[in-house]
Amino acid sequence: MDTKESYAVVTGASQGLGKSFAENLAKQKINVILISLPDQNLKELSVKLEKQYDIKAHYYETDLSVHENVMKLTEWLNCSFDVHILINNAGLGGTKKFTEASSDYINTILQVNVAATSLMTHQLLPNLLKQPKAYILNVSSMAAFSPIGFKTVYPASKSFIHSFSRGLHEELKDTNVFVSVVNPGAMKTNKDVCERIEKQGFMGRLTLLNPDKVASYCIRQLFKKDSVIMVNPISWLVMKILPIWIKLPLMTQAIKREIEA
Repeated sequence: MDTKESYAVVTGASQGLGKSFAENLAKQKINVILISLPDQNLKELSVKLEKQYDIKAHYYETDLSVHENVMKLTEWLNCSFDVHILINNAGLGGTKKFTEASSDYINTILQVNVAATSLMTHQLLPNLLKQPKAYILNVSSMAAFSPIGFKTVYPASKSFIHSFSRGLHEELKDTNVFVSVVNPGAMKTNKDVCERIEKQGFMGRLTLLNPDKVASYCIRQLFKKDSVIMVNPISWLVMKILPIWIKLPLMTQAIKREIEA
């Protein structure tokens, strides 16, 4: 397919924050390309957005933890579409004792959170640079600001995303491509997630957010060219003020309660 219209690409678009991003963009009459794992009702969401908001919506089902899949996806996007917005939302968390984690478990988190985000950005950047105005939004996490026991790999991967985004923003600041990063806390994506976060106690509840409100705020700030988007100032302030020797054991204990509950 060949088209001259411009599109926003959203990874991890089938549920949670990614779905909210897709819906918010569609409300603003922006065509979307939705990326997610197979069997996540992505086709139904695309059809719904087209009918409800009178925009064009395409979808692509793939596992972003596989290098070859990312390369095939970006080749398809570059050959078929003009892309002016890239939202790297796909990511994996994971709460587990490091000694009990399998090598596949660790590798998958790193491939999706670090490699896929980097490669999606790298491969689509020439496309974005051709547009009059273009935007990249990478989804990091409040976890980027502190190591956490029993999560170990996840916060480290989100620290990468934060650092990567800030560096790329500086590198591209004299071009037409604006780069931003958002650091949300946990979100009310479903009942199970809410219950799991509640088990973490005060620190968990403090960061619990509504994905629709987060998406709306992020898109608004992205277009205002806010390079570091903070959706929860209270938790951000706590993370900035508390020294590492306090917040590291505090957050680790919260996650430990989640495991033991």
